[in-house]
Amino acid sequence: MTTTRNCLRHVGVILALASLGLGSAQAANFSKSVYDAAKEEVKARTKADRDACTGRKANAMDVCLKTAEGREKIALAQLDYNYSGEQKDEMKLWQAKADARYDIAKEKCDDLTGKEKDVCVQAARSEHDKAKANMKLAKQTDEAVSDADKAHLDADYKLAAEKCRLLTGEKQDVCMASAKAHYQQKW
Repeated sequence: MTTTRNCLRHVGVILALASLGLGSAQAANFSKSVYDAAKEEVKARTKADRDACTGRKANAMDVCLKTAEGREKIALAQLDYNYSGEQKDEMKLWQAKADARYDIAKEKCDDLTGKEKDVCVQAARSEHDKAKANMKLAKQTDEAVSDADKAHLDADYKLAAEKCRLLTGEKQDVCMASAKAHYQQKW
């Protein structure tokens, strides 16, 4: 009973990590050597987590192993995102979290039989589908915000450029260069 409770506590930690909202992760770039060392540390922790599962029986062991696997996938995806800071890696992080939740929930369903198991699997699948829909929405929202920001910058640049055209010579050139830099315009 204690080992099952410990495993469930680990599941709770994964679910708490996985339930963090989109966009909350912050990229903090670091060196490749730090990245590689952290990756090895994640793998070592995963091995320790897997080793801790060996004393469990039947499905409790399977749930524990899925939890360790989910933690590893989340940690590696978080590490990749922290290293790159790119949106694609952030989306992979949230996909890893959704997949880990799904895999653990589905594995827990193996303790059930018949219609109860069917309902449990469907509930896990439904939560996974909702998480994927939320990721898609977040990506679309992020793209819409980026488009709106670009439109605002373009409009502000056009106004600044018109004001610069009132100047002549080097003052106009300086004004245009400053406006392009300020409003993120290319030459």
